[in-house]
Amino acid sequence: MKKEFILESDKDTRKLGKEIGKLISSGICIFLSGNLGSGKTTFTKGLARGIGISEQYYITSPTYSIINEYPGNLNLYHIDLYRIEQIEELDYLGLDEIMEQENAVIAIEWPEIMDKDSSYNYDLKIIFSLHNNSSRKISIFASGRRGLNLLKKLLL
Repeated sequence: MKKEFILESDKDTRKLGKEIGKLISSGICIFLSGNLGSGKTTFTKGLARGIGISEQYYITSPTYSIINEYPGNLNLYHIDLYRIEQIEELDYLGLDEIMEQENAVIAIEWPEIMDKDSSYNYDLKIIFSLHNNSSRKISIFASGRRGLNLLKKLLL
């Protein structure tokens, strides 16, 4: 199942993230793909607010820290794999332990390296691309029961 959106601004991208976040009631893994500056972190800022992460937490790109954790009713793990070169490096990050958490929202930027290992699955895969000069095209793909149910709710 797939759904596409054309968004005109960062505000619209955050709003979509927040809308999706409000629909999440249990753990989920979201892969975020797209070029630099395409809106992955902006979307995650909205997602964080939608799942109830307090405004006291400023959501930033984890490009250098690799993993940012934000506590809430559902903890948010914002992960950026841009700097990871070998799949074996994922073992050192504790990614397997994070992925096993039942009440965590896991947003992974640059997940392409994970495609080399079939044990890593996503519930939603969101692809960000530039559309025209000032807008973004967001394509959302669902996988598995949780992802399909969430995408169906979003379509209502």
